Amino acid sequence: MSGSTISDAGKPRQGANAGLFFRRWLANPLQMGSVIPSSPSLCRRIAALVSRQPDEVVVELGAGTGVVSRALLGAGLPPERLVVLEIVPEMADHLRQVLPGVNVICGDAFELGHALPERWHGKVGTAICGIPLVMLPLEQQRRFVAAVEGVAPGRGFLLYTYCITSPLPHGKLGLTARREAWTPLNFPPASVWRYQPAR
Repeated sequence: MSGSTISDAGKPRQGANAGLFFRRWLANPLQMGSVIPSSPSLCRRIAALVSRQPDEVVVELGAGTGVVSRALLGAGLPPERLVVLEIVPEMADHLRQVLPGVNVICGDAFELGHALPERWHGKVGTAICGIPLVMLPLEQQRRFVAAVEGVAPGRGFLLYTYCITSPLPHGKLGLTARREAWTPLNFPPASVWRYQPAR
């Protein structure tokens, strides 16, 4: 697992992005969760739900081809305050090319404490998850929740999903759940859920 900040600009090509996404989906559908990237409408909804203090970063887990990342930047998030984590090396390389100035880490979200540099532990304003957690067994979901809690105590995370009802058994995970957004303009229609540790 290695982290780097990119400085070389690259212009994203939508056809290339979709092709790369589809190839990765064919290789591992459970890892990707969708056959196509998220729509601009969904990405804008996610970006509008992000909050952070000036010294904090936003962490995106499972960044794919970077469509959500670009919406975050378009909404005014400084590139140096965005950290994207992507487990697939080919996709991490793509993100380094198309997201100038963004901190791109090739690593495992379930090992977030090791993947994320220590200087950002406790400095995560919002964590965003694009990983299809609904498809994972409860113990894996617990691992994910613990990983986020380890670097963002008490903050929880945003999860975008195709589920209208909560995709996670939040009670069993010790979380509260609130659907923050729904967009019928995504294909298929998608929701954004906020999960936080139950008090």
